[in-house]
Amino acid sequence: MKRKLGDWWALLRPGDVLVVLAGLAVCGLAVRSLWQGGAPDGAVVRAGGRVVAEVDLGRERLIEVPGPLGVTVIEIQPGRARVASDPGPRQYCVRQGWLTQAGAVAICAPNEVSLSLTGRSANYDSLNY
Repeated sequence: MKRKLGDWWALLRPGDVLVVLAGLAVCGLAVRSLWQGGAPDGAVVRAGGRVVAEVDLGRERLIEVPGPLGVTVIEIQPGRARVASDPGPRQYCVRQGWLTQAGAVAICAPNEVSLSLTGRSANYDSLNY
């Protein structure tokens, strides 16, 4: 195995190594800049498919959103938001914790309530396409 690796390494020239290093650097920069969500500047709360509130993330507040199962409580703090409590059975949206990136979403499906953060540069995934 060591012999085969040595034979392969002997075929490389200094320019080949530079091209590989440059390619790795471009890939690293692309990952860092393209897959980073920006800082959020607001939050949108929906219930039953309709927008209930659009709030700024500049100050602390609690928002109570009525749904078919009961009241969902959303907590807003500067630069972040979360679903503090929900009457749904599995509590997935509560367990998601603090949302801190633009484009992040917490969905309380049984109660038909969702929280999404807005900003200039949103983080996208396969659900957004």
